Amino acid sequence: MNYSDVKIIHATADDVDAVAEMFDLYRQFYDQEPDLKKCRNFIYKRITRSESIVLLAVDPDNGSALGFTQLYPTYCSVAAARIFVLYDLFVRTEARNRGIGRALMKRAEEHARAAGASRIQLETHHTNKHAQHLYESLGYKKDEEFFGYALLI
Repeated sequence: MNYSDVKIIHATADDVDAVAEMFDLYRQFYDQEPDLKKCRNFIYKRITRSESIVLLAVDPDNGSALGFTQLYPTYCSVAAARIFVLYDLFVRTEARNRGIGRALMKRAEEHARAAGASRIQLETHHTNKHAQHLYESLGYKKDEEFFGYALLI
């Protein structure tokens, strides 16, 4: 299977368990302790409250979940426009290197365009070279102008 074969759907409450399992693995990649209950609760709230858009890649043959991406709708004051923050992108280990991440990213772009957004922005760890290569191959540009800051509370 390659990315042209994968089916990308908008996740609903029916998909929470499949997304939550991968979300837990995604968080573990970023050195978080496994916590499926926490992940399920988080994803359930985002989907059922329409606080994020979760796009789910599924195998067209057997319906198994292969990967997901999560977009948060927000706005850019300077541009006075709607934007999306692409916060999560995850593809199961056994499904990698088949273009599924690319398919999810392309579908996220289609969604953002259809919603009238002016851009999608994302961040990735400076050591995540594989993701950086994917993003740059899709036309994303590294921000060389602004620094990112965070206040942990």
